[in-house]
Amino acid sequence: MIDDLETFWSQIDYVLLDMDGTLLDKHFDDYFWETLVPETYAKKGNLDIKQARQELLGKYKSREGTLAWTDLDFWSEELDLDIPALKMQVDHLIAVHPYVLDFIEYCQVINKKIWLVTNAHSKTLEIKMAKTALRGHFDEIICSQQIGVAKEDAGFWDRLQTRITYDPARTLLADDTEEVLRSAEQAGIRHLVYVAKPSSKAPYCRSERFHSITYFKELIPAGW
Repeated sequence: MIDDLETFWSQIDYVLLDMDGTLLDKHFDDYFWETLVPETYAKKGNLDIKQARQELLGKYKSREGTLAWTDLDFWSEELDLDIPALKMQVDHLIAVHPYVLDFIEYCQVINKKIWLVTNAHSKTLEIKMAKTALRGHFDEIICSQQIGVAKEDAGFWDRLQTRITYDPARTLLADDTEEVLRSAEQAGIRHLVYVAKPSSKAPYCRSERFHSITYFKELIPAGW
């Protein structure tokens, strides 16, 4: 818990926010990749569901931390499935975490620049922005696809500064992936917040290294 939020916010001019698991409930993504895709893949290939899931988890793991990991076109070709169409089948599971809109509104009221910075593929982004109507709440939205490397790569943050202007020493980054926070730390981003409950269906799991929150209300002064 941050004891003095007034001092905390006085040190920040720029706010970078991850999307999946940070602003949006990761249950959608977990269900999609760990349940729906394996079931569809198994049915198409006449495979045992357990075998299909094990095979797919291995494929996912091999691409973790790369642009291909979230590239819907890559996975559509790799698995011979229409991944965007499958996502649309379960888009009712896409949901904004509690207090996200309150937090964004607070940042706007205190005149912080706010950017959505995500590894999500552009097609995923379109599906989720259409479902949540969050698009208009940011100064700009940046996909790692546009930068050329995933956020886990420390070089991402230097490249990001060629697209948007921010001072790392006066920047807050909130993300649900510790590897991303570590890469940002290497790049000099000072204020790092770990979202410790990215999925509504999973337990809280705090970081041993970064300040952890359950909900963004923990970063909003009481009584605001």
